[in-house]
Amino acid sequence: MAKDGTNRGGARIGAGRKPKPLKDKVLEGKASLPDAPVFEGVDVPPPKEYMKRRQKDGRDTCAEEVYNKTWRWLAERGCDRMVNPQLVEQYAMSVSRWVQCEEAISEYGFLAKHPTTGAAIASPYVSMSQAFMKQTNQAWLQIFQIVKENAVSDYGITPQDDTMERLLRLRGV
Repeated sequence: MAKDGTNRGGARIGAGRKPKPLKDKVLEGKASLPDAPVFEGVDVPPPKEYMKRRQKDGRDTCAEEVYNKTWRWLAERGCDRMVNPQLVEQYAMSVSRWVQCEEAISEYGFLAKHPTTGAAIASPYVSMSQAFMKQTNQAWLQIFQIVKENAVSDYGITPQDDTMERLLRLRGV
């Protein structure tokens, strides 16, 4: 308690020892696996319709593919019931938009013409790509944190790794 009688101070957010993942606790014998409920239903929940819509140039987005791969990856680690489906949808759409911006940069280049002066300016696709990449990473970190804390098996190759492969393969198109 401070001199003025108010409660201030105390433990700071993020201070202290980090919690151990469930996998490590099980290996040390300090925790047991919870009894998993038996679920019936589909392997992957169907993606929303907006994730399947065509882009303005007539091509399909890769959002549905990213959504399905991410959901299967979560299911393999037993974490599909712990992650909010909206978070996976947000991640998939952000990846899709990021890939779309990168394709536009490859097609149109890093420079654009100013609409009024005609002078060369930085392409707006570059800043949009950076914004979508930041959004993608934030969503992925939230998903991966849930997996890291609750998965009993190794993480293996992540859908995030696969997205970078996809982008590198596009250069040859």
